[in-house]
Order: sequence, then structure tokens, then C-alpha cells
Amino acid sequence: MNLSRTARTTLWAMLAAGLGVIYVPLLIVLLNSFNADRTFGWPPSGFTSRWWEAAWNSSGVRDALWTSIQAGLGATAIALVLGTMVAFAIQRYSFFGRNAVSLLIVLPIALPGIVTGIALNNAFRTVLEPFGVGLGLFTVIVGHATFCVVTVYNNVLARLGRMGTSVEEASADLGADTFTTFRLVTFPLVRSALLAGGLLAFALSFDEIIVTTFTAGAGVRTLPLWIFENLFRPNQAPVVNVVAAALIILSVIPIYLAQRLSGGEAGTH
Repeated sequence: MNLSRTARTTLWAMLAAGLGVIYVPLLIVLLNSFNADRTFGWPPSGFTSRWWEAAWNSSGVRDALWTSIQAGLGATAIALVLGTMVAFAIQRYSFFGRNAVSLLIVLPIALPGIVTGIALNNAFRTVLEPFGVGLGLFTVIVGHATFCVVTVYNNVLARLGRMGTSVEEASADLGADTFTTFRLVTFPLVRSALLAGGLLAFALSFDEIIVTTFTAGAGVRTLPLWIFENLFRPNQAPVVNVVAAALIILSVIPIYLAQRLSGGEAGTH
């Protein structure tokens, strides 16, 4: 489709405006994390790394970071297992209610986070508390896994759809049993999809706040929760900017790696 110069210029301008709305505020956060002025006067009168040192020396930040890592790893592990199993079931077998199961797996990521959070909070209090299991890190991990499963499921489902079954059938014809075929043939072919899905799942879990608010309970603070609680404390404002900047960087890395994996695979099929 040929576009006039005016149309191309308009499209580029709209693209630049859209990207600016998204990324300029993030850039300001990154710059303010080095702003020497505690009140964030603009433009910055100077730059310093002391806020980064203060954040690193803060026990609250370190504890919150470790909690976020634990929650992310736990939710990702659950998502990898359940998402892969469901993807194989949906892709390789025909059974009554298959489309309904697929919809139920994808639905949690489409629901508003506050709805999911309230539902999980009520479920945990009704089901787990009678057995002495209160809200804590375990419930945060389960809550995050409900939407992290979707990223793994979508990645593995797409990969299985592209690779077909001919290679596995050839392995079976050569005498390999089911587990040998999976270990030597199927797993190597879906490994990169699993890695991409796992990275995206970890990124989603790491910066989640709404579901976490309803499932964390007292004493459990992830990094996003720590930011929210200290956002309006003047003496913590510089450190909050540092933590927000670190979250931006830590969230971009797994998403970039997942995109590279997915993009590289698209070019090989």
C-alpha cells in the first residue's frame, strides 16, 4: 500500500507521540533517581548516585526485593508445569469441553486485577484459614500463578501448533517410548518457548501489585508494595525513585530476552 508523504509523516508523528506518552515518564523516573535535589527540582541541578547507595543499604528494600524474587520464581515454576501440561492436553487431544478449558485458562489475565484479588482473598480465607494457613508468601505465589500460567500456556500452545506431530511419530516408529521421545525430541523443540514463557511470567509476577495487595497479608511486602507504601513519605521519595527505576530495568530484561527468543524462533520456521 502506497502512502502519500503527508500520510507517512502523520503516522510517524502519531507513533512518536504514543511512544512519548509511554516512555518519557519512565525516562524522568530514571533521571530523578540520580537527581541531587531531594525535592526533584527540574531541570536537575546536579546528579548523584547516593540515592542508589541509600536504596541498596535499606533493609526494607532488600527484604522486599527478595520477597519479589521468591514470589516470581514460585509463580513461574507453577506456571511452567501447569501451563505446559494444559497446552499439551489442548493441542494434542480432543475431548469434550476443550474450548471451555482453554477459555478458563486464558480468562484470569483478562479479568480486572481487583476482581481476581478479591476472589482469591475470599477463597483463601474460606478454604485455607480453617486449616491454619493464613495470607502470606504462599498465597501471593498462588495468586500470581493464576495469571502467569497464561503466558506459558500461550507460548507452548503456539509452538506445539507449529511443530506438528510428524517428528514425534517418526521417533515412535523408530522404537522410542513416550518418555524418550519427550526427552530427546519434544522437549528440545519446545524448550525455547518454555524459556520465553517463563521469563514473561517472572516479569508479570515481579511487578504485580493489585493481586498482591489482596493476597499478601501482614508482614509480606513485595517491591511494588514497598513503593506504594512509601510513595508519599517525603524522606523516602529519592529511594522510591531509585526502586522504581530498578523495577523498570529488571522488568525490561526478561521481556527483552523473551522477545529475542520468540523473534529468533519465528525466523527459523
